Amino acid sequence: MARKPRIQFAGAHYHVINRGNYRSDLFETAGAAAAFEQCLFEVCEQAGWRLHAFSLMRNHFHLALETPRGNLVEGMHWLQSTFAVRFNKFRSERGHLFQGRYQAILVEPGPRFAQVVSYVHLNPVRAGIVPIGQLAQFRWSSYRRFLKGDRPPSLVCDRWLADVDELTDTPEGWQRYQTYLAWLAADEGEQKKLKFEELSHGWAIGSDEWRKALAKAHAAELAAQKPAGRDIGELKEAVWARALAELLQREGKTQAEAAADWYSAEWKIKLAIELRKTTTATNAWIARELSMGSSGSSVSVYVSRWKANKPKMQ
Repeated sequence: MARKPRIQFAGAHYHVINRGNYRSDLFETAGAAAAFEQCLFEVCEQAGWRLHAFSLMRNHFHLALETPRGNLVEGMHWLQSTFAVRFNKFRSERGHLFQGRYQAILVEPGPRFAQVVSYVHLNPVRAGIVPIGQLAQFRWSSYRRFLKGDRPPSLVCDRWLADVDELTDTPEGWQRYQTYLAWLAADEGEQKKLKFEELSHGWAIGSDEWRKALAKAHAAELAAQKPAGRDIGELKEAVWARALAELLQREGKTQAEAAADWYSAEWKIKLAIELRKTTTATNAWIARELSMGSSGSSVSVYVSRWKANKPKMQ
């Protein structure tokens, strides 16, 4: 069976998650965790990734990363396969280490991505592995490396740290970030406000406008991913928008011209008929996008009248 396509582009930001096969432990020993960490730093250098955060839990990992070259799939294949080879060779074992395909959730750059970074850093606390007061001592996390100053060139914080209350990469800035994480870990209300539970689900994390624009630009890839929940609505509208754009281009028209023309302009009615015939676009959506009135019923009325008055073929 062919694999579903991933959405990749230069500069994409992701929250990547994967678990051990059958939820088995991946990093039950320090050697295994160190080996994965080494593979992670190697692939970041090879693929040109910017690694913003990581946490290695006992049976899964979290990465917050950026792909300037748009090469997530190539890099993740190398990371997981290389780690598996090294792990199995050391243990004299065979077989898959990871549970199916990894999750790669697109994230809007800026404050939302900074929240994902904090989510990744707080994962050991939220999982009950360490209390917040000992998070800085949790060995397998970018948080500890940031605080110690022990970081490879690919581990970066310049952008997301500034998005957390304009913090800087200085001792004072990291002290303030520690205070912020302690407050965030203790305040469940703030976690709910930031929608922490949504930061490891779905296909994209960000503002509605950003998600819709992304869905429109990558409708074909998304169509193969069987989205759920509100993702379905975004995908449908993205497909409709692409179909409308093609029809407008064919007619030599724009949405600005649609907004300036009569609600019942014949060319708009014809496009509405074509959209209803070739897509599942709702009348309400067509009315909004083609400026045909304030409700979907207006589209039905205009189409019915036009068909009734259309000259019959002899």
